[in-house]
Amino acid sequence: MKSYCLALIFILSAALTPQFAAAVPYSQASELQNRFRIDHMVDELTLLVQRNYGSSPVIVILPDGSKWYAERHPETVKWVDGITGDMIKIQKPMPGPWQLLGDLAPNSTIQKVSNLEIDVERIPQPLFQGERLKVTARLLGDGLTVRLPGLDYMIEWTVKFASHHINTDANFTTGTVTVGSYKDNGEGLDEKPDDGIFTGKQNLNQPWGNYTLSVIARNNIFQREVTYPFYLSEKPVKVEIVKPEDRLNGVWQIDVKVDDEVLKLEQTHFHFEIVGPAGLKLPVVLDKIEFAETLISLPEVTDFGSYRIKGSAASTTLDGREILLDLPELFFNLIEPPAPPPSAEELAARAAVIAALEEEAAKSKAIVWIVSINGVLLIIGILGLIIWRKKQALNKALAATKLRLEQETDKNDEAEPSIDDLDLSMPDDK
Repeated sequence: MKSYCLALIFILSAALTPQFAAAVPYSQASELQNRFRIDHMVDELTLLVQRNYGSSPVIVILPDGSKWYAERHPETVKWVDGITGDMIKIQKPMPGPWQLLGDLAPNSTIQKVSNLEIDVERIPQPLFQGERLKVTARLLGDGLTVRLPGLDYMIEWTVKFASHHINTDANFTTGTVTVGSYKDNGEGLDEKPDDGIFTGKQNLNQPWGNYTLSVIARNNIFQREVTYPFYLSEKPVKVEIVKPEDRLNGVWQIDVKVDDEVLKLEQTHFHFEIVGPAGLKLPVVLDKIEFAETLISLPEVTDFGSYRIKGSAASTTLDGREILLDLPELFFNLIEPPAPPPSAEELAARAAVIAALEEEAAKSKAIVWIVSINGVLLIIGILGLIIWRKKQALNKALAATKLRLEQETDKNDEAEPSIDDLDLSMPDDK
C-alpha cells in the first residue's frame, strides 16, 4: 500500500480560524474528549495538544498500555512542550485507540490534516530602506490556518536577507544577515495574540541592492522555509541639518529632499521630534510640501547642549502604495560662546585683588608658622621642666638612700669585733 503522511492535530477550544468549521461536531467532541484512534494506514502522525496555561506536558498512552512522557519517549518521537501545549511527531504510530492524560481544556476536538506548511505574505515591491513594513505568515494544516494559544512559543520564525553580491549594489560586500522574525503575541504590529496570524518585524535599515529573502519556521518537530528574490530600494527621502551662520541666535533648519519620481508630493507628510537637554521635547510637523526640496525651520532653542532629531515620513508611491518611513536621526549642538577678553581696567582690578589675596594668604601663613613654633617651644619647655623636676626628685631620693646606707654601715662596724680583738693564745697544758 502506498505510504502517505498524516498529521493529527489535537486542539482544545478552536483548532481553525473562525471562518472554517471543525471536522468533529461539538456534540461528538465532548464524547471523544482526549481519546482518538489511529488506523494501520498512517505512517507519520503529528499531535498538537492544547493545555491550560502553565500546566505540565501531557502523558501519551499507547494502545498496548505503555506510556510516553515529554522527557522519556522513543527516539523516533519528537516532542516540543510549551507553556500552553505540546507538539508531538510520531513515526510509524501503533494502530489502535490512543489516549492523552493531562490538564486539558474541556470540549476538546480532534482534527486530522494531511500536511503542515507555512503561508508567508510576499513583501511588496518597491521596498525601501527604513520602511515600516507589516507582513504576515500562517501555519497551515490542509490549507487551513492552525490556531492554538501558545503556538507562538512553540515555533521559531526567522527572516534573513542574503546579498546577491552584485558589484554595482551597495550591499555588494554584505553576506547573509538576520533581519527579523514573526510573532503572534499581540505586540508591535501584531493585531491580536494567538489568532494564528504571525506578524513580521524586519529591520530594513540595510544597504540597498538585490537580496534573497528567506523565511524559516522551525522547531524540533518540523522545519519549513520560503525563499524568493527581491530588491531593496534606496530611501526616497533624504534629510540633513542646515547650520545657521550665527549658531547662537540663528535659526536651525532641516533640508528635506523627496524623490518625486517615486513619491507623490501632495501625499507626503513629515513628523519630527526634537529631543534636547533637561528632557526637552518639541514636535515639528510638515503636513504639506509643494517642492521636491524644502527647508523646515526648527523652533528656537536656548539651552546649551546636544540635540537629537527623530523623524518619520508618511507618503504614497506613484503606483498607490501607502508607506511609512523611519528617517535617520539628526544631531546638532548649541555651544556656549567664549567670554570676551577682559579690558585693561578689569585686568588691573583682578591683579589688585590677586595681590591682596596673596598678601592675606602670606600673613595667614606667617601667623600659622609663628603660632606653631611657639607652641612647639612651649611644649618643649614644659617637657624640660617636668624632666628637670623629676631629675631633682630622683637625686634627692638617691642622696637619702646613700646616707641611710652609710649610717647602717657604721652601726654594723661598731657591733662586730675586729680581728685584733680576738685571743689567739693557746691554753696552758696542766
